[in-house]
Amino acid sequence: MSIEVYRDPYGIPHLRADGPRELARAQGLVTARDRAWQLEAERHRAQGTTAAFLGAAETGWDTFVRQARLADTARRCHDRLDAETAAWVRSYVDGVNEGLAEGALRAPEFAATGLEPGRWEPWTPLAVWLSTHILFAGFPTKLWRDTVARRLGEEWTELFATDGPGTAGSNGWVVSGARTASGAAIVAGDPHRFIEAPGVYQQIRLSCPDHDVLGLAVPGVPGLAHFGHTGRVAWAITNAMADYQDLYRERLRRLPDGRVEALGPAGWEPATAHTETIRVAGGAEPVEIEVIETARGPVIIGADGADGAEGSDEARGPEARGPEARGPEAPAAGTPAAEGPAAEAPVWEAVSLRYPPRVTGESGFAALPALLRARNVGDVDRALDRWIEPVNVVQAADADGGLLHRVAGYVPVRDRLNSLRVVPAWESAYAWTGEAAATPRAEVDGHAVMANARGLAAPLGVEFAPPHRAERISALLDGSKAWTPGAMAAVHTDTDNPSARRLLDALRDTDETALSPAARAVRGTLLGWDRRMDADSADAGLYAAVRGAVVRRLAAHDAFAELRVPAPYPALFQPWLALGPRVAFALETLLVTGPVPAGDVRRIVREAVEEVAAGEAPPAWGVTHRLAPWQALPDPDDARWPGLGGDHDCVLSTSSVPGWTDRSARASAARYVWDLGDRARSLWAVPFGASGVPGDPHHEDQLALWLTGDLAPVVTDWNDLTKEEA
Repeated sequence: MSIEVYRDPYGIPHLRADGPRELARAQGLVTARDRAWQLEAERHRAQGTTAAFLGAAETGWDTFVRQARLADTARRCHDRLDAETAAWVRSYVDGVNEGLAEGALRAPEFAATGLEPGRWEPWTPLAVWLSTHILFAGFPTKLWRDTVARRLGEEWTELFATDGPGTAGSNGWVVSGARTASGAAIVAGDPHRFIEAPGVYQQIRLSCPDHDVLGLAVPGVPGLAHFGHTGRVAWAITNAMADYQDLYRERLRRLPDGRVEALGPAGWEPATAHTETIRVAGGAEPVEIEVIETARGPVIIGADGADGAEGSDEARGPEARGPEARGPEAPAAGTPAAEGPAAEAPVWEAVSLRYPPRVTGESGFAALPALLRARNVGDVDRALDRWIEPVNVVQAADADGGLLHRVAGYVPVRDRLNSLRVVPAWESAYAWTGEAAATPRAEVDGHAVMANARGLAAPLGVEFAPPHRAERISALLDGSKAWTPGAMAAVHTDTDNPSARRLLDALRDTDETALSPAARAVRGTLLGWDRRMDADSADAGLYAAVRGAVVRRLAAHDAFAELRVPAPYPALFQPWLALGPRVAFALETLLVTGPVPAGDVRRIVREAVEEVAAGEAPPAWGVTHRLAPWQALPDPDDARWPGLGGDHDCVLSTSSVPGWTDRSARASAARYVWDLGDRARSLWAVPFGASGVPGDPHHEDQLALWLTGDLAPVVTDWNDLTKEEA
């Protein structure tokens, strides 16, 4: 069977083959040639073997991945695939293995780390998918809420509830043909993720007699799971912000013969346990870890008896115990008392993770080839009925005028407290029922927006993005009834910052006579500011400086003293547990409610303005708000990354951590506009380029487009592409 590889002017691969399996092999082959380092880094991340070539800093991630049993879960899910899907995935893996050696010769990172390209297994794409999305639902936030409830009080459990620095969000919108110039629908948007180099999305076209689809692939995973256009139908997703992973507080004991037991609702029960060794580069000693799994799930905190003290009620005294807490020696209600040697076994507390693929053995991969075959929104809808995780809001449109707006994915039905806190494993009330929650859907009237806000997916989650991006996009779309693909750039790049309103209101309420002349000038400038976070805006830079000063002072308030004490959990989860970022992203809430008295809030705002006024004038926003992409290896030239416009709550969402850093690590990982009237009028761009090889002409040739909000044309005519010789 033949494979043909074509490239457009940006080096984006367009693949042709005689059938779906050969096409999947071609996708794996080309991805390995273009992105060998990225693929191998992702494979090692999924297996928990990154420390072996990246060093000791990666042992925390490797420990988590191994203890969470991601690779084993991928094997289980692969074993449950239907024969057709399994063969399709295997073809992709065959292509990766065929192209890795060639790709590794082009990628200097292999020589720099001494890494040799390895071999992909049939289940590796499923493992890559799981490791990419295991933190998507933000289960570490439950550790944070648990800490807040225990230290600050139960009434403040959800005080900081908003999307924060550890989440991944997106913008997306679908406009019906009644509001476009062509009369055909448009699907557009941009996923917001941590910006990685190479990029997390790969522009690609996959064509065979069965289907001809272009879109954004996840490197290491076959097909076009999140964003695609078949010519007749197009789809896109955003994070639904649903809650579908749970943390259980486990009580464990080790018997004299070495076996481990866990306290469940019916009493002490067997847990599986074994040890694994993490190799560490640089001559460091290997790290031995214990991998324990209870009936709830894998133990990810405290398997060795450490890093679990925050959850131990006796560690904080009776006053800190939540309503579900029990003394460490008290058995659950109805639990038989231990007898013999077991009665003397030491008991310790730990935390286990329960997540759908581990429980059900289903990955949702059967949806991927079905999406490629879709011809209308009905086909997309049926394909997504097989989706498991991450739980997404999906929009789709077809050439016949069909529109789709729904949630897709598996959300278990269980007690409300499961969604908020770490719950006791020995209480039957917190067990999953075995049922999945209904996934909501809605009609599209003119246009529909998905931007991680509380709305369609509200019944399925706890923390959502503020409504600012969704409302702003909707308002912009209301401004025209003749939308074209090119006009969508004005939506993608909008820098209005609605979340600034509450701080500006606090400034307006500040007694001007109590301010120094310099502070009055700062106040006056900000009250006249247009709220646009443009890169060249000095006023935006001034606002960011005042906001940062307010955040730091709020975080330092005595009301939050206990939250400043680091929670005793693994370093991997500390980004979710740090007080500063939590205050930064919940600033709108904390300015008007919370444990800090209103008078102190007014004082903090006043002092923040004085602090900024007393220093040098802050530079334009883009001077400090520079791109900070994640790379597996240290960046030899960090200073080269450009300044950005936008902010966390702008449509042009470029997130920093106010009060701590203006650098932006999370932003648009891609932008797309799918035209259902003519696919050739569609547009797209990624932050860097089609190639993952430094020095390649297409390594960063889209960066200039991405910075200005411009988009590259989608080339669909094979005659306008350049055929790559074998």
